Amino acid sequence: MGRFDFLYKMDLHHRAVAVYIYLADRSNKNSECWPAIPTIARELKLSQSTVRRALQDLRKAELLETEQRYRVKGGKSSLLFRLNKM
Repeated sequence: MGRFDFLYKMDLHHRAVAVYIYLADRSNKNSECWPAIPTIARELKLSQSTVRRALQDLRKAELLETEQRYRVKGGKSSLLFRLNKM
């Protein structure tokens, strides 16, 4: 039984599967990571809009939670990705 069998059995678009595996590969022991969307897009050879759609697919499937983080002075910082394991 593979690590991502649950993912392959779900009715997800291939973009969402690719982004989930990318995030899982970069996540820490708490299943959290914070790569930038342009970085994800560049490394997966996808457009930024495709990555955003994939993230939306993953949130809808309840496989991903995102949290906007802010700097001390109030400006936006990185987006925190938290993977939900099935």
